[in-house]
Amino acid sequence: MYSRIIVLVVLTTIMVSCGGGRGTKRIATKDAEAANIIAKHYDNEIQYNTVSGKLRAVYQDEDRTQSVNLSFRMEKDKAIWMSATVLGFPVAKVYITPNSVSYYEKISKSYFDGDFSLISEWLGTPLDFNKLQNLLIGQAIYDLREEAYEMVQSPRGYQFLPEETNSSIKKMFLLNPASLKASAQQLAQEAESRSVTITYSDYQTIDGKLFPENIKIIANEGGQPTNIEITYRSVEFDEEVSFPFDIPSGYDEISVE
Repeated sequence: MYSRIIVLVVLTTIMVSCGGGRGTKRIATKDAEAANIIAKHYDNEIQYNTVSGKLRAVYQDEDRTQSVNLSFRMEKDKAIWMSATVLGFPVAKVYITPNSVSYYEKISKSYFDGDFSLISEWLGTPLDFNKLQNLLIGQAIYDLREEAYEMVQSPRGYQFLPEETNSSIKKMFLLNPASLKASAQQLAQEAESRSVTITYSDYQTIDGKLFPENIKIIANEGGQPTNIEITYRSVEFDEEVSFPFDIPSGYDEISVE
């Protein structure tokens, strides 16, 4: 049970955005106002080398509600490590690099050692290391500079929709009008009845960096929603970190068909 919870929680934990320079990439959107907002979104992207801390996650689906506490450590563009506890007892660890996703769970004595296909299957949309990092710090999952977008301004913020609508994945990005950080993001595969909605209800300023405080994820497949709510309890930047991770012997491997 905890293996799926912890891997999904990875999507709302602290990571660093990578891919592309800050404000130096050519913007495909031709509308000057929209292109300016996109450029500022990347100008405001936070920069750091490592991040660590603690968070609490509440997972809910049709069958159960489960809360879990996690310690996390991250080195920019290289590694993400998490250790989960329930009632003070360690129950699972996760270790992610740009090329791999690995975890083990003590209660079921099971482990997974592979790539991003498992996370992509559970969330109903293709994901990789870069997209995860962007999601978790309040940046657009997809690089808004790479394709042309239409922008609609409202009291809620700046909404971006792709000009081309023939993609199998529908996208929506909402940027906060004041900070230009993400307020909401949504990906949907209508043919497969899958969607993921991420909302950022609060941001906090830590060491001069604007960082998400609360994040909610709703992953829906075939009308069956899975909800995760994250509360960050502590966050520290640029501390020295390590990533102890060894899959215990005798555990059963989980495979993805």
